[in-house]
Amino acid sequence: MKIIVPMAGRGSRLRPHTLTIPKPLIPVAGKPIVHRLVADIAHVLNEDIEEIAFILGDPAFFGDAVVSSLKELAISLGAKPSIYRQLDPKGTGHAIMCAAPSLSGPVVIAYADTLIKADFTLDKEADSVIWTKKVENPEAYGVVNLNEKDEITELVEKPTEFVSNQAVIGIYYFKEAEVLKQELEYVLDNDIINGGEYQINDGIKRMMASGKIFKTGTVDEWMDCGNKEVTVETNRRMLGFLAERGEDLIASTITNQNSKIIEPCFIGEGVQLKNSTVGPHASIGEGTIIEDSNVKNSIIQKEAMIKNATLDNAMIGNHATFDGNFTNVSIGDYCELK
Repeated sequence: MKIIVPMAGRGSRLRPHTLTIPKPLIPVAGKPIVHRLVADIAHVLNEDIEEIAFILGDPAFFGDAVVSSLKELAISLGAKPSIYRQLDPKGTGHAIMCAAPSLSGPVVIAYADTLIKADFTLDKEADSVIWTKKVENPEAYGVVNLNEKDEITELVEKPTEFVSNQAVIGIYYFKEAEVLKQELEYVLDNDIINGGEYQINDGIKRMMASGKIFKTGTVDEWMDCGNKEVTVETNRRMLGFLAERGEDLIASTITNQNSKIIEPCFIGEGVQLKNSTVGPHASIGEGTIIEDSNVKNSIIQKEAMIKNATLDNAMIGNHATFDGNFTNVSIGDYCELK
């Protein structure tokens, strides 16, 4: 099995945090989004992962440090790392074709801007599986249409009339990725464009038209990391899931001076707490110092300095300094508010 992760976008909706770091490497509950996503997919597949291919954007932004991080992730899962580049953002179908040499055999394609919680058996008899989540407002999503055999017959984008309540979340399994490759080659060669871009859905629709069998794999939780508000909410939910699993989320190397920790929290290595209350649902990156503050339901990244603060629904970047009486904030890397 291979996993292919398109992640060439700049994550503009999560600025200022994505001005200095790609969105998939933003930490949620102490671990980068893409690390959590790939590990969770590997857990659901429950089989050896041969290769993990990452499709990155401009090397000036997705540089050596990003590449090293992703290679280490693949190797940690026993897989060969592959790095591809999408230098011109021409859509999801174009991005996948940038990794054409890896499109062979069974493949999972996963877009690195969401996290999941799932426990199901992958139907490997199907030609493809599209992972979905039941939603209350399907008109806001792309959804699947099913026949009496629960096979997907159609993909419908933001239907005005009810089709189904199963929304497509951006994770796909293909038993023979060569077939998808062939159909996407046709899409690109014949300049089939939707929304100004080459879309994976047009390749999938051609596969359906040729008689390929598509099934659904329904996830229990689908958590977005598109902007600051939903990323903080995803952090809250993820901390709850990890605590339920009994994971140890607080490093043994923290310094606690007259401070209270209300779990669930993630607190990284070398964090210093003084006269503060942290939690619940706070993630504190390694090396951060928090003094005379109350921090809950927030993400604070590495090596930050927080003083005299009451933070709720906040997101603060790496090496940032915050000293003040604000509450709901979003501060990027290396910023200072004193």
